[in-house]
Amino acid sequence: IGYQKICKLEEKPVPDREIVKAFEYRKGEYVYMDDEDFEAARVEGYRTIDITDFVPYEQIDPIYFAHTYYVAPQDGSEKVYALLVQAMERSELAAIAKFVMRDRQYLGALRVREGTITLEQLYFADEVRPVDEIRPKRQRLDKRELELAEQLIDSFGGDWEPEKYRDTYRDALCQVIEAKRKGKDVHVAAEPEEERPTDLLEALRRSVEASKGGRRPSRNGSRRHGLAQDDRRHADLRGGDSLAVSS
Repeated sequence: IGYQKICKLEEKPVPDREIVKAFEYRKGEYVYMDDEDFEAARVEGYRTIDITDFVPYEQIDPIYFAHTYYVAPQDGSEKVYALLVQAMERSELAAIAKFVMRDRQYLGALRVREGTITLEQLYFADEVRPVDEIRPKRQRLDKRELELAEQLIDSFGGDWEPEKYRDTYRDALCQVIEAKRKGKDVHVAAEPEEERPTDLLEALRRSVEASKGGRRPSRNGSRRHGLAQDDRRHADLRGGDSLAVSS
């Protein structure tokens, strides 16, 4: 399968030699860029991690976390690595650092996890979306609704156990693949009918009753009562990639 670059105005293919990169500094006015221009702006510090500060890890708002890497010592740097691990463990502080990856500069937090240094890639402050535009206005709350909401939270309370959560989509997809491998037909399950909206108090009461019986509340209940998800940034949250650091 081949892919073509199409001019949307003329609806015809455009050869690579006619495609350039540019920055629109004013409506309809551009500064054209070539590879040498990007090389000139290349950030120093390639393949190094430059520590700038040490701060209490708990002061870092989780909204700034973007991606986690393991940091391993290069050959000959094991002693320096072990020294940094032990010093950071004693200080109970995280190191704030800048690093370059794929020609782009990033902010990160170094912390010790099970005797190993991890690098938490962080968003810069101007990359985090402010909440002012989505924060709801103050509302008068019904005391009964608040009590039921608190009761619902208490009923689901517990300790964080990451191993109890599974990627159910992956499990279902593997079942589909296995079924097709065996020559079976695969059909999409019918969507359940949407329930009629109920008042919030009744929805909370049902959720509390369901939790007492060991059942989770309706998956689409939050949608029916005006709760929506909103991403902070588009982030790839896969953990466990490795990045080496030298002394």
